[in-house]
Amino acid sequence: MRKLDCLLPALMLAAAAQICSAQETVIGYVKTVVGDATVLVGDKVLKAQAGTPVQLGNVLKTGKPGSMGVTFRDNTIMSLGPDTEISVDEYLYAPAKGDLKLGAAIAKGSLNYVSGVIAKLKPEAVTIKTPTGTIGIRGTHFLAKVEAEQ
Repeated sequence: MRKLDCLLPALMLAAAAQICSAQETVIGYVKTVVGDATVLVGDKVLKAQAGTPVQLGNVLKTGKPGSMGVTFRDNTIMSLGPDTEISVDEYLYAPAKGDLKLGAAIAKGSLNYVSGVIAKLKPEAVTIKTPTGTIGIRGTHFLAKVEAEQ
């Protein structure tokens, strides 16, 4: 057997593993965008549009004339108002194992939050941090507004 014949299946297997790994890190998707909205992935700024994947550690930002709706794997919905910045810091969703956690931080702007499965099964596992405190999710719906420091 030639070396190339052995190398090709190995390369295909490695590529498939990377695709599966990337899909596992997707925790949600942008569903709606109006005006300016971006997803910061490390140092890269991606223009948000319906279908843009959201991963752990991403920062979601909207401009002054902008809004964005994101749905997470557990059906949690976050709607960001104008001039908002939110980071997704923690996300575990493996209900069969009992691994449930959602943690985000809002630096500025407004957030309309509707609980998904994580908050329903394990309410203490969901937190939203603000510059002045932390919101523990015990209900299913809330609105938060954070004023930017002047």
